[in-house]
Amino acid sequence: MRYLKTWYIFLLVIIISSFFHFSCSKNQNVLERGSSLSAEDAESNILISPDNSFSCGFYGVGTNAYWFAIWFTDSKEKTVVWMANRDKPVNAKGSKLTLKKNGVMVLKDVDGTIVWETNSTLTGARKAELLNTGNLVLKDREGEILWQSFDFPTDTLLPFQALTKGKKLVSSSKKGGFAAGYFNFYFDSDNVLRLLYDGPEIRSLYWPNLALAVYPDGRTNYNSSRIALLDDQGRFLSSDLFQFSASDAGQDTKRRLTMDYDGNLRLYSLNNLTKLWSTSWHAMPQMCNVHGLCGRNGICTYAPNPECSCPPGYEMSDQSDWNGGCKAKFNISNCLKPDEVKFLAIPHVDYYGFDLTISSPISFSACRDLCLGDCECQAFSYRLSGEGFCFTKGILFNGFHTTSFPGTIYLKLPASLQVSGSTLFSEYSTKCEPSNVNIQVGSSSMYDNDFKRVRWAYLYSFSAAIGAIEFLIFVSGWWFLFRQHGTSAKLEDGYQLITGQFRVFTFSELKKATNNFKVELGRGGSGAVYKGDLTDQRVVAVKRLGVIFQGDKEFLAELSTIGKINHMNLVRMWGFCSEGKHKILVYEYIENLSLNNHLFTSNCLGWKERFKVALGTAKGLAYLHDECLEWVIHCDVKPENILLDSEFEPKIADFGLAKLSQRGMPNSEFSRIRGTKGYMAPEWALNLPITAKVDVYSYGVVILEIVKGIRLSNWVVDDDIQEPEAELARFVRIVKKKISCGDESWLEETVDPRLRNSYSKNQAKILVAIGLSCVEEDRNRRPSMVTVVQALLDCDDQ
Repeated sequence: MRYLKTWYIFLLVIIISSFFHFSCSKNQNVLERGSSLSAEDAESNILISPDNSFSCGFYGVGTNAYWFAIWFTDSKEKTVVWMANRDKPVNAKGSKLTLKKNGVMVLKDVDGTIVWETNSTLTGARKAELLNTGNLVLKDREGEILWQSFDFPTDTLLPFQALTKGKKLVSSSKKGGFAAGYFNFYFDSDNVLRLLYDGPEIRSLYWPNLALAVYPDGRTNYNSSRIALLDDQGRFLSSDLFQFSASDAGQDTKRRLTMDYDGNLRLYSLNNLTKLWSTSWHAMPQMCNVHGLCGRNGICTYAPNPECSCPPGYEMSDQSDWNGGCKAKFNISNCLKPDEVKFLAIPHVDYYGFDLTISSPISFSACRDLCLGDCECQAFSYRLSGEGFCFTKGILFNGFHTTSFPGTIYLKLPASLQVSGSTLFSEYSTKCEPSNVNIQVGSSSMYDNDFKRVRWAYLYSFSAAIGAIEFLIFVSGWWFLFRQHGTSAKLEDGYQLITGQFRVFTFSELKKATNNFKVELGRGGSGAVYKGDLTDQRVVAVKRLGVIFQGDKEFLAELSTIGKINHMNLVRMWGFCSEGKHKILVYEYIENLSLNNHLFTSNCLGWKERFKVALGTAKGLAYLHDECLEWVIHCDVKPENILLDSEFEPKIADFGLAKLSQRGMPNSEFSRIRGTKGYMAPEWALNLPITAKVDVYSYGVVILEIVKGIRLSNWVVDDDIQEPEAELARFVRIVKKKISCGDESWLEETVDPRLRNSYSKNQAKILVAIGLSCVEEDRNRRPSMVTVVQALLDCDDQ
């Protein structure tokens, strides 16, 4: 009996011990005051958020380097979102993170050196806690937060983590590394969110587009709060009015906004099945616009993905790191005499910034002489766009190559230097290995005739080479785009490639989603649009393109164009289908359909919504005209192509369906798409070159219709002239006459009577004034869309 009792006691002790051990080994999200986490036992010494989304502890790389970090628990590669000691890893043996009894959290290396701490004063913190948001916090006895990791971001912003004044996201220095790099996302001193390259030699802002003012993209610097936030729906909002949404917007998706090592700011979404990340938004569609990407003297080019190369006469400084750029193979410290200099021409290449002089109009020879006469000049850029533009360069940074750039860079080299052609325009290698082609233009000792002869000989041969290369690139791009017919786009290293933002649908999928194309939402010159429901529960608009887009070349051009474009006032494309004669585009579904359904029907759109439509449409067009790498002219701006979301925010549809005009190229014309009668600019009928001003004209018609509330494209018989006249022409003539005569009743007679005087007179006057200026027959008298946006933003509601 005693033996049995002893056995029961022994068994009970084992059970209790096992339970106690199990309880102690369970993951917890709290570190009590006086407790520590050890790098030696990194696998088990971790904090895990209550919902298991985030883990916090020692993150090891290799055998001996550890960082105190927070990472996504269920991502395949344990993606890190925060680090305490990103620039100072600690030793695996004996390093500890301790919440001291005075409330200070301290990270010490094996030798006792303090590597990092929350603060050096007493805090009264009772515990450290990892929240479901990924925020590590120190709390006092009452539960108040005394310190939080959200206030000290590294390269990542999580949902509900505020980015405010003084905070910034700093990229890592290289792929797979953790040390701080050179790219920053932050609020600048003018209260605007910006991307900055802050390298060892230069500082250079590169986003938003510096060629434009703050306002054209809808930003404002009149805000003092300086706060930006990503929510759990995938929407990003900022006090400077910048905003965007994830392409897969919605709940139940883990996301992170990361300042990547390559200088692009990307929003990532975690696939719940594969546990891999995909890009759902990015700031820089064209990576060669990232400053500092290829270092000093380096040139970024598309092959078709961005790659760095060195120009002839230069070689890579560090074979393992492009941050070092390219170094000259010659001595550039001496000021050479004119007869000791030659220039090497590289078409379609420019280096942004660091201009010594800017001159226009100027001849090529005069531009060359400016560089010859300046010891600091390393190159000059010359472009001929109606008149000559000359930029002499003191430093060669931010180099890029694109066939859409109309200029040429001329590198200043010693005449004695023997240079060979670069792989920049042949193999697009990241290594600068010389070939046997000698490309040389313009030694200063030549007479002008000799110079012209050499230059043209060079240009003919170079053009032939470029043509062959572009053909190869086109063919390879075509093969890449469609080789996985009917499958999702390939992911590489977490970054989506050119088709990554699209899903490739099969025709049968879309036929099923649209119930055999049953519900038609609208029909236009480019095709019919149907409502569809995807298997992932998303509602989409499915556009079947007509005969005009049956050619594969046109369809590929359409995809390439739309893939580079992202703006809150443009309809987002989610996918496509290309099976034989079936050419289909899949867009986001916009709840309130098109503007004409709310403007020319019994549904009277309020004034606030009308002004929002006018402003948002202007922003979208300004983006297409001035911020895309390719100059996109819509050519069919009309109420039917302006869609309204649930908040009546306008989104322009059908952009990119017209032929693209290359920026700065002479004689840019359209020969196929002519727009819609009543909204077409006079240039179409007069057979004049088509520019962005055709969209300005169409926009003018639209906003006059927004004010008036009726179609202005109809023909009427005017009592004064007793003959048919376009409603628009009649409207413009009468309004201008009344304004010039001082008739104060013109505004009341112009505004839609259905508004019953419930509108802003100041805004109405400005809209009419802008509309009248936009529909001027002389296109040179029409404003740019950038100017229109600025005028509307400056318009007070009085």
